[in-house]
Parts: sequence; C-alpha cells; structure tokens
Amino acid sequence: GLERAFRKRGILSHLGVRVAGVDASPDEVSVRLENGTSLTADYLLVAVGRGPATAGLGLEEAGVALDRGFVVTDDRLRTDAAHVWAVGDIVPGLQLAHRSFQQGVFVAEEIAGLDPVIVPEKQIPRVTYSHPEIASVGLTEAQAVDAHGRDRVAAYEYNLAGNAKSEIIGTAGVAKVVRMVDGPIVGVHLVGDRVGELISEGQLAVGWEAHPEDIAPFVHAHPTQSEALGEAFLALAGKPLHAL
Repeated sequence: GLERAFRKRGILSHLGVRVAGVDASPDEVSVRLENGTSLTADYLLVAVGRGPATAGLGLEEAGVALDRGFVVTDDRLRTDAAHVWAVGDIVPGLQLAHRSFQQGVFVAEEIAGLDPVIVPEKQIPRVTYSHPEIASVGLTEAQAVDAHGRDRVAAYEYNLAGNAKSEIIGTAGVAKVVRMVDGPIVGVHLVGDRVGELISEGQLAVGWEAHPEDIAPFVHAHPTQSEALGEAFLALAGKPLHAL
C-alpha cells in the first residue's frame, strides 16, 4: 500500500538491493546499485538507524553487562547488577518513545512491589509517521505462517478506497487483519493517512486475543476510518458487509 502511494507521487522504491557505490559532483549525486541500476539526484540522504549511547558511562565497571552497546536485561528489565534496571532505547528491541514510557512505569511498579504485567514487544503498536502513515501491532501474516503454518492462518485486507472518511480526506491505503483459523486475531496492519490513530483498537484486539466473531457485533461510527477495521473483522468472521 505504501509503495503504491509513493509511486503515484513519483517516489520509486528499490527493495532488497545493496548500494554498490556513490559518485558525487558539485551539481548532482549518482548512486549505483548492485543490480546495475543507477540513480541520479540533487541530494543523497543516508539513513542508517540509531545505536545506544552507553559508552563511557561506567556501566561495565558497575557490573552492568552490555552487548554491542545495549544493556542486557531479563524479561523484567533487571540488569546483571544488583538493584539496577534499564529502560528505553538502550534495551534491545523497538526504539519507540511509548515503549520507553511503558518500561519506565513497569520498573517503578516493579521496585514498588506491585508485580506489573510484562508487555510483549509484539503487543506494542508501531507507527511510521510517513505520508501515508503505517501502523502495525502483532504478527504479520508471514510471521504468523512461519510460527503456526499456512493452514492455521487467515488474513483479510480491506482497501480504504471503500472507506468514506478516507475518501473525504483523500487518502488511499489498506487495513489488514491476521487471525488464527478458528482462533484469535494476532496482527493488525494499516496504511493510510491518520491510521496511527486507529492502532489502539488493533492493540486491544491482539492483546486480549479477541476472536473476530466476538468483536464483529461492535459498531463503528460512520463516517470514520475505524469502519475499515470493523469491515475487516466482519469479513474474517464470515460476515462481510461490503463484499461480493
């Protein structure tokens, strides 16, 4: 969905191919890919991700184990050092602000003896604030198939072209829901403007292991983009609303 939206705006994607080299001049830059393709543009932006900034803090001297700069913790965020916990981007996993918030609350409650519930990484919503946005929680269809087998997984993809509010705001995209056959929803994936606002419903469905049949009767207001999720749930429950 994102690739189609980008293509309509003249943005081309080359996936799964490495950069072979870069040639720059005062007027332009040329990027050579390993598949023989050459791209020429005014500027080159290289995005290589982020790493932990833990060097020189005295962590190892204090007995805190590191792995490639990341702080090693158990599933309750305890380090190897007594009475030391770690939270946020220095802990391996998703580097997201809301994950850091949740981990901070978790450790505070852990120290207070409240025995907080561990939130699995797959239940943490991920949002890419591109145009259109991408929002996701849980397993992708491919991940679910790898974990459980093709015959145990079902998925439905609803095109936002059929969603009135998406038409009003002028966005394309999809709402995809992945479930276990005769079982719970294990993944929700959205592409489209503003879909980051919808992912909390997906988080509840995945986190509570809801079955589409259980939530199919829930009514979504019209016209809202949330109807796209509702129609995907209906379809997976065998009760499609707008489908032949």
